[in-house]
Amino acid sequence: MTITELNTNETIEIKTATNIRRRFLAAFIDYGIINTKCYLIITVFGTPDENGNFHLSGWSALIPFLVWAFWTIGLEQYFGATLGNSIVNLKPISLYNSRLRLTFSQSLKRHLLDPIDMFFFGLIAYLIIKNTEKNQRLGDLWANTTVIKINN
Repeated sequence: MTITELNTNETIEIKTATNIRRRFLAAFIDYGIINTKCYLIITVFGTPDENGNFHLSGWSALIPFLVWAFWTIGLEQYFGATLGNSIVNLKPISLYNSRLRLTFSQSLKRHLLDPIDMFFFGLIAYLIIKNTEKNQRLGDLWANTTVIKINN
């Protein structure tokens, strides 16, 4: 696969692979941390109802969304990958610029479709990754990105 910078016509060769196990483990790590943090926040700051379920209301209801946004989009923007991806040596890259760095918009698009990609234990993502030329999941297709293995 080659990536061509639109302004300079510079071309870079990139090798992609499905990396299914690594991608599954990365998502498991990231969403395990996100869900644990959100659970703790909701039980500590939430109000219990008559059934013992905790709820956040008002502005505090945005906290789980902010945790998700920081852990996915924020870490990808600052470090180039989420913690899960970093642990398993994966990195999302842009397919339309030679610097390969994701824009905020690309990172947002990738993760807005996580619920669909992860539906039924990631079956949707698995099927799409296995059947696309650049091993992309639905979020990657929309954001024009892919995930590659990096060597550290």
